[in-house]
Amino acid sequence: MITKQDKNAVRRKRHIRVRSRVSGTAARPRLNVFRSNKHIYAQLIDDVNSVTLASASTMDKELNLEAAGNVDAAQKVGELVAKRAIEKGIKAVVFDRGGYLYHGRVKALAEAAREAGLEF
Repeated sequence: MITKQDKNAVRRKRHIRVRSRVSGTAARPRLNVFRSNKHIYAQLIDDVNSVTLASASTMDKELNLEAAGNVDAAQKVGELVAKRAIEKGIKAVVFDRGGYLYHGRVKALAEAAREAGLEF
């Protein structure tokens, strides 16, 4: 039987493997996704200077969501993070799925960010 702790450990190993190849710069930051059971978070990170350039999550008051742990909420977060990035002059990013499968909420966030103007 695989426990939740084991699943998260496997995800962290996968994330470390992805992060060895993916890095963000000021010109092309890393779009990082973190998914919990209740919420989803996205941030644009400049790894060279170790700084977060923009972020969005289902906890933002601006979104005013009823349910935060579903695909619709993830799409809204993707649109919001893309809007905040474009306001700061960022068009191109590197996508970091955080060790999660590109499926469901992670995929919805990524595709919404693409439709809102981010290139990756």
